[in-house]
Amino acid sequence: MSTLLDIKSSVLRQVQVCPSFRRKTEQENPGTDAQEPATGAWKPGDGVEFFAHMRLILKKGDGRQGLPCPEVLLRSGSPAPAEPVDPNRGMRNLTQEEVEMLYEEALYTVLHRAGTMGPDQVDDEEVLLSYLQQVFGTSSEEHMEAITRVKKAKAPTYALKVSVMRAKNLLAKDPNGFSDPYCMLGILPASSAPQESSGQKEQRFGFRKGSKRSSPLPAKCIQVTEVKSSTLNPVWKEHFLFEIEDVNTDQLHLDIWDHDDDVSLAEACRKLNEVIGLKGMSRYFKQIVKSARANGTAGPTEDHTDDFLGCLNIPIRRDTAMSQRGRSGFLSYLLLLSRVLRFEHRVEEPNSSSWRGELSGPGTTVLCLHGAQSNLSPLQLAVLHWQVSSRHHQTRTLDYGYLLGLLEDVQAHWEEAASLPQEQEESLADSFSAFSEFGLRLLRQLRDYFPATNSTAVYRLELLLKCLEKLQLFQPAFEICPFETELSMDIAAALKRGNREWYDQLLNTKSPREQPGPQRLAGLVELADIIYEDLQSCYGVYASLFHGILKVDFFTLTFRQLERLVAEEAWVLTEELSPKMNLEVASGLFELYLTLADTQRFWSCIPGRESRSLALAGIHTPFLPAVKLWLQVLRDQAKWRLQGAVDVDTLEPVDAASKHSSSAATASLCLSHIQELWVRLAWPDPAQVQTLGTQLSQDMCEASLFYTELLRKKVDTQPGAAGEAVSEQLCVVLNNVELVRRASGQALRGLAWPEGASSLEGVLPRPLLSSIQALDEDLQREAHTVTAHLTSKMVADIRKYVQHISLSPDSIQNDEAVAPLLKYLDEKLALLNDSLVKENLSRVLEALWELLLQAILQALSANRDVSADFYGRFHFTLEALVSFFHAEGQGLPLENLRDGSYKRLEEELRLHKCSTRECIEQFYLDKLKQRSLEQNRFGRLTVRCHYEAAEQRLAVEVLHAADLLPLDANGLSDPFVIVELGPPHLFPLVRSQRTQVKARTLHPVYDELFHFSVPAEACRRRGACVLFTVMDHDWLSTNDFAGEAALGLGGVSGIARPHVGGGMRPGQPITLHLRRPRAQVRSALRMLEGRTNKEAQEFVKKLKELEKCMEADL
Repeated sequence: MSTLLDIKSSVLRQVQVCPSFRRKTEQENPGTDAQEPATGAWKPGDGVEFFAHMRLILKKGDGRQGLPCPEVLLRSGSPAPAEPVDPNRGMRNLTQEEVEMLYEEALYTVLHRAGTMGPDQVDDEEVLLSYLQQVFGTSSEEHMEAITRVKKAKAPTYALKVSVMRAKNLLAKDPNGFSDPYCMLGILPASSAPQESSGQKEQRFGFRKGSKRSSPLPAKCIQVTEVKSSTLNPVWKEHFLFEIEDVNTDQLHLDIWDHDDDVSLAEACRKLNEVIGLKGMSRYFKQIVKSARANGTAGPTEDHTDDFLGCLNIPIRRDTAMSQRGRSGFLSYLLLLSRVLRFEHRVEEPNSSSWRGELSGPGTTVLCLHGAQSNLSPLQLAVLHWQVSSRHHQTRTLDYGYLLGLLEDVQAHWEEAASLPQEQEESLADSFSAFSEFGLRLLRQLRDYFPATNSTAVYRLELLLKCLEKLQLFQPAFEICPFETELSMDIAAALKRGNREWYDQLLNTKSPREQPGPQRLAGLVELADIIYEDLQSCYGVYASLFHGILKVDFFTLTFRQLERLVAEEAWVLTEELSPKMNLEVASGLFELYLTLADTQRFWSCIPGRESRSLALAGIHTPFLPAVKLWLQVLRDQAKWRLQGAVDVDTLEPVDAASKHSSSAATASLCLSHIQELWVRLAWPDPAQVQTLGTQLSQDMCEASLFYTELLRKKVDTQPGAAGEAVSEQLCVVLNNVELVRRASGQALRGLAWPEGASSLEGVLPRPLLSSIQALDEDLQREAHTVTAHLTSKMVADIRKYVQHISLSPDSIQNDEAVAPLLKYLDEKLALLNDSLVKENLSRVLEALWELLLQAILQALSANRDVSADFYGRFHFTLEALVSFFHAEGQGLPLENLRDGSYKRLEEELRLHKCSTRECIEQFYLDKLKQRSLEQNRFGRLTVRCHYEAAEQRLAVEVLHAADLLPLDANGLSDPFVIVELGPPHLFPLVRSQRTQVKARTLHPVYDELFHFSVPAEACRRRGACVLFTVMDHDWLSTNDFAGEAALGLGGVSGIARPHVGGGMRPGQPITLHLRRPRAQVRSALRMLEGRTNKEAQEFVKKLKELEKCMEADL
């Protein structure tokens, strides 16, 4: 380490104006190196474990940024958890006698079926009977016996149910282009049915002859619809029922008529009750035939006859017959459907819980036949399917989409019919109550049966809620309401109860109250994490479902309840643990607080929500001691972690793409983790956060400097390769320092906290800004120190190549003389470019540039009285190096290259090429260019000067001086002024003149006029000036120098040419600020010192005497 500390470079010699962390540490701990972290309850090796645990804490916070999205939460499409089933919640079990009766009724339905089956139904009687045998599980003997009993039973009577719905595009029979249509329909016996003959058109009317049956025809065999006025597309939606004698041969006949008079066919049909016997019926239909044959073309005596529009014959066999055996069809269908569902729904099959009630062909056929024969309405069928399926679902889980479809069917038919017998309505209400009770029980255990991470389960929940929403729509439709309260209120109550049960179970599992406080703490941390994740699920998944479907604010309800419960638990536990505070307890409380703070922020992120109303508001107060202690532990563990990282570091790049070693990556990661943890902490109290933030920023600065000091120790212990000009290890160390500098700056800026309500966004707090600036200066200085150490290995080589240039004979071209140096620099910089990051490469280039300039200056000072070609060669070398280091804009900027030592070197080279008189002229030119940095430090001198052309003389009048330096013991001076012209070779015959001595004053008044006989042309020469030197007269010793000022003669009145300007008017005073010669002026003096000619030596001798006066004064 001493090697690094002792190496200095001119690049590093800067005036430090700000206190640094390193100097502050050294002042507080004089004579010590990098401090070892304080050991406490943590072992030295715990740094790795500590930061690994901290990474886990940060990882938890990664998923807590902003509001959750459902796409992030729904991660699994596996089957949903099995829902609870209870065989006792299904339909009641039938007695053996009831089962036998139901079986025989099903067989009766199949054996006496009528009509044609649909495309998806089975018409094979044997298949249907075999299916029923399987459903009821009867033996072959029992099955045959049941069939025999059913066949012996009385045959059923049949009835045809006809619905006349609408007609389209009828003929227009009225002058207005429309008709007034109505339908007449009736049963046409087989003997009266029209016979089709080949080659003849089908007759359009069927009731031509009366029936030959001996029994009287019932009046209801013919019925009519209402008349629809002025339309060709009538809509009736009327329903009729006809008794059928022969289901195989009877036909349904339908006529459509246009109503034209008040007593027409329609009115006659209404008088059918007056028609008695077959003869009367035959006579009546003859009147109909007559009207039909007229077909709307009757004469004047038949103006009021209805017009025939068309007819239709439909065989009865095409429609399904219905049973009228007197048995309760509603109850029978319910029991039969329940039996079929239990048979068809096989639980052992995969995905049985997603079964949607798809029945086999025989099952569908049997149910269809039974429903039709029982004369059940569509509403009754929909109600029955819902009742049976909803009950069956509670014993064997079904797909909620299927149940929702059933409810939609009930709703659709309810809107059309809107009525049921009271007993059936009560039965439907009971099924609604049972299903809602079942659904509420599931919602109480929402997290078990519908986990938010399972997309399948969430979809089932959505369908369940839609089912409950449908039930809620039925509430106002029932005369006997199935719900005692609003269903939405019951759902909210069930959710609250479920939240409390879930929380209590979680608390008893994770953090039982009977355990001691320190043991409960870890469990409470885990419980708080689980609650946060649950709240995320509530917001991201459940909330939209409950609010969108049932208008229940599930998230607010759950958040308020769980937040209050966990806050109460945290308050109690912190009070219990405060007297027992240690590192382990502080670590647990710190982690618990982070989760509670995340919970508060989660609520605040939602628009329109404020955390001030939460039970967690102010929860940070009891956690403050634990947070302070944990941050102290963090400081020590960070140092241990850095110590361990440097110990195992080989100072080699971690990979081909990186130029830093493993310890720098570890240090950067540690700083980043500390900054991320501070952001998560987000301490709410403004006064406390400033204290905590300031201390943490200082700890991070100390850790960064501690790391660089460890690196320096590491480098000192590493043996360097012999003859190696570029050390790879030093390059890695330099890259490490730069990486930590950038990482620490970024991490510290991330600690920004608000400085009160008036703080501006983006403006760093003053204490933090001071820490950042001080640390950056320290690390920049450290980087320059390592850079100096790296470039010091190249000093000897650079001097050797510069000496080669200085010793090269004049016969060698300049580019040949410089080529070895440029080749050497090119090779070394290629290695440095591969090993250093861009910022460090710039630092090394700057250091090398300074070394080269110093080496050339030393070479110039070691060679005096050499030829002008010698200096010309070095001037060529200097420009070649400028081009090399600039590298067409890829290297150092030109303004940086041509500053500082470059200016001095360029001036030296220029002066070395000048003659003695040119150097003397440059000396005076530098005096004229010199400006006083502190204009009032040495006082002021007021003079008046002009040229008298007639007398060929220069008139100089010294008027007065002010604010001179007190150079005597009495605090005053005895000043006088020496007036002389320069340079001497321009005015060889002119002697200097002086004013009188003004005793004991700092503001002397002279008013003395001096004349110098000089030609005007000499005054116009380069560097010509009047030099005023103020001295303090001493009687017993040499006079003291007080200051000097120079006035160029080129601008004096009477000397300046007209095109230059009018010059100064005669009599106008000039105030000159006194000064002392600076290094810029002395450079020309050094050039003259090295010259042996008499003119140069005399000039230097004179100036040396003046410098002695100045030194005596200092």
